[in-house]
Amino acid sequence: MPCPEQETAEQKGVSMTISSSLNAGVAGLQSNATRLASISDNIANSSTYGYKRVQTDFQSMVISNRGGNYSAGGVRAETSRQIDLSGSLVATGNATDLAVRGRGMLPVAKLTDVNIGNGDANMLLTTTGSFTTNAEGYLTTSSGLVLLGWPALADGSIPTNSRDTADGLEPIQINVNQLTGEPTTRMTLGVNLPATATISGAVVETQQLAVEYYGDLGTSESVNVTFTPSVPAAGASNEWTMTLTDSVDPGVTIGEYVLTFSDNRTAGGTLASVTTVSGGPYDPVEGSFIVDVDGGPIEINIGIIGQKDALTQLSDTFAPVSITKDGSPVGNMTNVNVDANGYVHATFDTGVTRTIYQVPLVDLPNPNGMVALDSQTYQPSVDSGSFFLWDAGDGPTGDIVGFAREESTTDVANELTSMIQTQRAYSSNAKVIQTVDEMLQETTNIKR
Repeated sequence: MPCPEQETAEQKGVSMTISSSLNAGVAGLQSNATRLASISDNIANSSTYGYKRVQTDFQSMVISNRGGNYSAGGVRAETSRQIDLSGSLVATGNATDLAVRGRGMLPVAKLTDVNIGNGDANMLLTTTGSFTTNAEGYLTTSSGLVLLGWPALADGSIPTNSRDTADGLEPIQINVNQLTGEPTTRMTLGVNLPATATISGAVVETQQLAVEYYGDLGTSESVNVTFTPSVPAAGASNEWTMTLTDSVDPGVTIGEYVLTFSDNRTAGGTLASVTTVSGGPYDPVEGSFIVDVDGGPIEINIGIIGQKDALTQLSDTFAPVSITKDGSPVGNMTNVNVDANGYVHATFDTGVTRTIYQVPLVDLPNPNGMVALDSQTYQPSVDSGSFFLWDAGDGPTGDIVGFAREESTTDVANELTSMIQTQRAYSSNAKVIQTVDEMLQETTNIKR
């Protein structure tokens, strides 16, 4: 028969084994409760735009791996948010409802941080948002997130910015009530002059042309251009004198040039030479010159020597074939939209569209390592790795879709199935605890 000391050791071993069963059952309850919490969160946010579901995984805990009395280690639950998982895109009626199609995230900031104005706002990331202008003109969501971007220069170009920091990003602010216009800085004169006007015996007839330009204050003026042919005593001169005046002061000549056209077989009708009498010198490389009007300097392109790209002399017809210019009259902003490459365009009632910001897409090596915050926003962390700001549609990133929102990544059917499994597992662990309690009661009775 076993000695009392052996009986005591065996009883202790049994007691410890039973106690470990109890601890494992409790761990099972806690782990399944955690899984149920994540399932309930996923189901509750099944209609939340941009929501990323939470995945709960179980990890076993091993305490004893030897023979004899076995001690249960139990289980541990680990949760992770699947931030890199993309939901389906749905169409909306708002131009500034934005969603990312593919990899990358939109940079945003809290409106409270922006209003404080104590430096650069802390950059957060999201994959979708319904942005509208608030009272201050910021593109914000109803949850108080402001869209960030790089501001454009006056000419609509985006300056070079550092791509590994958010320091260059600014809250996108739009003044929809502001009047705006662009002065004219360049125009092209695509005009055909009649070759018959420079032939001996022709009646000298001056051709006139007025080209509208917009001044620095949005006023509409015009550059008046006259073409006077040189009629020789014999043959054809193929020569014209071009005189330019400003409608603000029509009595003052701002530029005068003598134009000679070629009459050979290969380059007939094209410019052969340009002689500057007054005004800015003719640039043969660009085919243009600069004159000073009341609204500032304007570059006027008349074509390159030997090429039929602007002024020509052909046939017997004076024809302004193509007159182009930049600039725009003063107008009101009517619409704002974001294109696939992240450029924010403002459209005015004059038909002019200007680029005012560029929204980059932020990419990280491990998106799932970011810290999840309220309102479907995420913050880069050590686990997510260093971020990089890409042009949308460039590099590894996808593009930006307007008039669209990203749906929740929750699959309700799968979550309900998981909930049933979790419920059964929870009940089973509760049964284990009940059984352990009965066995401990039996052990107590034996000791008596």
